[in-house]
Amino acid sequence: MITVRIWFEKRNEASYISLLDMQRVMQRVLKRSSLPVWHTLGFNPHIYMTFTCPLSLGQESLCESVDVKTEAENPDFQAWQDKLNAIMPAGIHVFRVEPARDKASEIAYACYTISYPAAAQPRLEQYNGLTEALVEKKGKKSKKQIDLKQYIPALDCRTEGEKVSFDVCLPAAQELNLNPSLLTGFLEQQLGASAAEASILRTGLLKADKTPFCAGGGNV
Repeated sequence: MITVRIWFEKRNEASYISLLDMQRVMQRVLKRSSLPVWHTLGFNPHIYMTFTCPLSLGQESLCESVDVKTEAENPDFQAWQDKLNAIMPAGIHVFRVEPARDKASEIAYACYTISYPAAAQPRLEQYNGLTEALVEKKGKKSKKQIDLKQYIPALDCRTEGEKVSFDVCLPAAQELNLNPSLLTGFLEQQLGASAAEASILRTGLLKADKTPFCAGGGNV
């Protein structure tokens, strides 16, 4: 049995599909595709699926993936990609299908591009003068105070037309996973940059040695 990793982009309106709904979308798409995917055994068999580092609602991504299994001996991965793209909903595009190599547990960091209206740049750059940026990270059973300055010392803003953008790389391991919404929430509460005006795009996933788990845009 082969574990197949399906890489896809999640853009525009698809960013508002929750993980639970994304599971339903993939179940339906895979069934409609008639691809030889393996189903779990038991009273209620369903397609085996595992999503890698699921994305938060409202965030876009260039590097989402889902693992499925197949008993096919020599799967035609280009045919898989073509069949899936032919029936995918708007905003979801499969850019590669391949045998799964790295384990999801190897992911240590997630990289993002965060954009605001250009008028927000003076507020954003105030972050660079702060000595600390304390936020509260809520877990299932506890709360933890995090200083974002340990992970994002400064915002290197660049103007792109009517937008101002910057890149960040945050821990995304099982031990510590920081959502970029912690940063946008801090920028709103402390500096007045509206979080509702921020757009968040995940551009890559990295291993502990900073080599790509997925570089996005098809450059896996």
